[in-house]
Amino acid sequence: MVALARESRGLTQTALADKLGISTSKLNYVEQGNQTLQDEIVLKMSKLLKYPVDFFYQEGEAFLPMSLSYRKRDHVSAKLLNPLEANINLYRLHIETIAEKLKLNEVNIPALDLQKLGSIEQVAKQLRKFWTMPKGTVENFTELLEQNGIIVVSFDFGTERVDSRTIFTKDKQPIIFVNKLHLADRQRFSLAYELGHLVMHTGVLPSHKRDISHEANMFAAGFLMPESEIKKDFSVKDGITIPLLGELKRKWKVSMIALLYRATDLGFLTDNQKRYLVQQFNQMKIRRREPPELDFPKEQPKLLRDLITKYKTAHKFSVKELAQSLHLEQEEFMQRYNE
Repeated sequence: MVALARESRGLTQTALADKLGISTSKLNYVEQGNQTLQDEIVLKMSKLLKYPVDFFYQEGEAFLPMSLSYRKRDHVSAKLLNPLEANINLYRLHIETIAEKLKLNEVNIPALDLQKLGSIEQVAKQLRKFWTMPKGTVENFTELLEQNGIIVVSFDFGTERVDSRTIFTKDKQPIIFVNKLHLADRQRFSLAYELGHLVMHTGVLPSHKRDISHEANMFAAGFLMPESEIKKDFSVKDGITIPLLGELKRKWKVSMIALLYRATDLGFLTDNQKRYLVQQFNQMKIRRREPPELDFPKEQPKLLRDLITKYKTAHKFSVKELAQSLHLEQEEFMQRYNE
């Protein structure tokens, strides 16, 4: 818990040890569970890291629950990932505390074997059928996931280089984390990517030869833009153009660049045509930031907030008592959960 608190605040062992007036080796022993700290040092650490003293006496574990890899850029430093990982696990601990008192929604995720189904398109199609979804655009993807028992948490990752992450509680409750810094189209694709991991890569053990990140990306495209429905949007007389991609972005609620890649994968664009359109994106300076007038509202997760409200009501907690039950200061609780 000391390591979790320290990393959630973005501090190295050396930095925290200096602030506490102890050696780095002593702090290292403490974090490994081989040594304890005097009460006055714990109190000092509590004030420095802004966690109540009881935070440090929660039951921790050496190995965190099974998690799936991040959706992120190729190179992200440990300096950015360590505090992010710590904060993700703080949310997990809070959800585990709440789950001990409340019955969570049943998780309704089938394990779909890619090798048996034959293609990622079929996996996406089978999941839509399993969830009895209507044809067309997934209007509110976050709501769809929450209806099927998946908790979605959106918070500031502290970097734009990381998109999302899935982690499981000790009771195998999946939690998908998305970066609050990103626009709605990117958040939705990240959620679909994580869903691909959940349905294809958790119920079976994929061969090490498989590129599961690529598979999750392909699943996201197939789930958000079903081939049987989007191909008529790509079969246009004047061909695929930047204005057409803008129109389709509004319809399918995905980025223009995701639509471009989908059109290429489905054979509606040659590699040369794709390169030409990408050049146009660059010339128009819309590759990294698509036109703001095409933006649409971000989806707001509700399931965790509802669980916190039920938890608070069941115990007749004040906000201060609710924060204390989760081992947080009231101010931080309100920042995290917007109470």
